[in-house]
Amino acid sequence: MAALTIKPSSAGLDFVALGALVHRLDPGILPFRKSRSFEVHVSGGEYNVAANLRDCFGLKTAICTAMPRYPIGELVQARVQEMGVIPHYKFFEHDGVRGPNIATVYSDRGAGVRAPVVFYNRSNEAGALLKPGDFDWNSIFASGVRWFHSGGIFAALSETTAELIIEGMKAAKAAGAVTSLDLNFRAKLWKAAGGEGRAVETMRRIVEHVDCLVGNEEDLQKGLGVQGPEVTHKSESKLNPEQFFGMIDVITKTFPQVKLVATTLREVHTTNRHDWSAVLYLNGQKYVAPTTHLDVVDRIGGGDGFAAGLIYGLLAGRSPEDALRLGWAHGALLTTFPGDTTMAKLEEVEAFAQGGSARVQR
Repeated sequence: MAALTIKPSSAGLDFVALGALVHRLDPGILPFRKSRSFEVHVSGGEYNVAANLRDCFGLKTAICTAMPRYPIGELVQARVQEMGVIPHYKFFEHDGVRGPNIATVYSDRGAGVRAPVVFYNRSNEAGALLKPGDFDWNSIFASGVRWFHSGGIFAALSETTAELIIEGMKAAKAAGAVTSLDLNFRAKLWKAAGGEGRAVETMRRIVEHVDCLVGNEEDLQKGLGVQGPEVTHKSESKLNPEQFFGMIDVITKTFPQVKLVATTLREVHTTNRHDWSAVLYLNGQKYVAPTTHLDVVDRIGGGDGFAAGLIYGLLAGRSPEDALRLGWAHGALLTTFPGDTTMAKLEEVEAFAQGGSARVQR
């Protein structure tokens, strides 16, 4: 199997994401039925990686997405600009009543023994209207592109979004980019989009064009229909990398072009207390990050933080061990901030990846 090949840095784009933008309403630790006010976070599984790579790691990144012309769209555009991500918008006219809309994600943070609760309003979502032909890939990639990324959340929105991902993957491969997909299996989204059977059929067609996969055991099993090894010690399974690595042979035999598979490992003790690790399979070799204890402020976006740090490490030419540790460290730090995107600095990520502590910095 050929090794993963990454183009050297140039004047072009380091990273391009394709996906839907959303705004998340966050009432903090209060449940929605008792809330009086909310914070607004701009998010999106695919966008978050681009925003993290730009804001923390300083890479040149872009997002290809839908954008309705109305005040919520203007709010979202301002946040994208603030993060420094180059936008490629397909604009839609909002009718003032029904949309198309920027989707709303409702997510409280929970506390202690009370888990966070997430639900959606994705009716008449502009992102679901995106289809092949909406983006001029030759123009977007004209100055060069090193990495192209999309995800299972976007694939679940409509039949046309899945086809657009495949179109984008093909164009990115033709431009010499690495392609990656975060499987991000969301049961509620796929239930509304045809169920697990359609999820597997759709995601397997997309993965045929992918070099790198990000996803945990549930993502691999329910998103790709891959059967994992029997879990014999349930209490240990969440942090046992062998349960994950046991599925790699099936993945690489089914999709021989896949050269990288990675995921976080998380044991949730309470909403605010997690054990955290991560694993990487790259070019036939297996790597495991340390396990650390997290005091979680907001868990949303931790996986995207991991993906961003890992991708940065690989684009920067770091060793697989270093790249994995950067992803592990950045994902851990991201859970200490409110919101879905990073507030970390590169030196903080580097220090934690190398074994730093939470001692006060004077």
